[in-house]
Amino acid sequence: MKSNQSNIKKAKKYLNKNYCIGVPTETVYGLAANAYVDSAVKRIFNLKKRPKNNPLIVHYLDIDSLKRDCLINDNFIKLYKKFSPGPITYILKLKKNSKISKYVTNNGKNLAIRFPNHKIFKELLKQLDYPLAAPSANITTKVSAVQASDVKEEFGNKIKYILDGGKCSVGIESTIINLIGKPTILRLGGLDISKIKNIIGFELNINPKNKVAPGQSRLHYSPGIPLKMNVIKPKNDEAFILIKKRKTKLKNYFYLSTKNNLNEATKNLYSCLRKIKNKGYRSIAVEKISNRGLGKTINDRLQRASRY
Repeated sequence: MKSNQSNIKKAKKYLNKNYCIGVPTETVYGLAANAYVDSAVKRIFNLKKRPKNNPLIVHYLDIDSLKRDCLINDNFIKLYKKFSPGPITYILKLKKNSKISKYVTNNGKNLAIRFPNHKIFKELLKQLDYPLAAPSANITTKVSAVQASDVKEEFGNKIKYILDGGKCSVGIESTIINLIGKPTILRLGGLDISKIKNIIGFELNINPKNKVAPGQSRLHYSPGIPLKMNVIKPKNDEAFILIKKRKTKLKNYFYLSTKNNLNEATKNLYSCLRKIKNKGYRSIAVEKISNRGLGKTINDRLQRASRY
């Protein structure tokens, strides 16, 4: 449904009844439900076919609403002031009296939280008296959704409602940083970690094999067909993903960017993978992408997708 006030109120009604709905964010579309209600959170896991030990990110409107559930610290305040709302997720300690469902954290004592920077999602959160657990709106291991039609393609009539907020402006999941103890990057994402380092003031370790951050399964972001990275010349019958436009009209060439722009490439990655799969290709080749800035995030996603 288009994201006007009337439909936002309808979305609220479904959430109040503990259903899951599709919501737009600047990163990817989310599958949202009341983070305080066990039955609502369970529906997320069932719809996504997500392992129960894979925690969820919970979305808040602002720091005031977060204080009900989490303990905050100095590093969080620094990063929040600079980057939130935006594509960064923080791991914080849960308060003992928090109402967050135990299924969100797999009975853990920490919580992954984010402040989305999408006007529709923010307007929805304003009208709720609870935060929303909202992992990416896709079946686990599959390509994330970056527009409302992707969510419909994934779930059909299995979810009650989808708010259409247009195509996601970032197009890839948030960067996750653990702020319990020494800050550590747990997942590369839509915020370049060099920018985080500039605010924190020291080099950040990256620990992608952790068991704390959401979305860390070995196979992830996969279009469901074999994918090879760092390819110079593709086979004639496979899709070829490139970072920069070439002077050719070959139909199996797909471009993430016209001029090697990593922001543009990040935004287009998932829609490109989904398009290739829907066109019936049986394999994907990807040219070498620079492993700098957001290029690291793109390569992380492609590497996980390649474990088909």
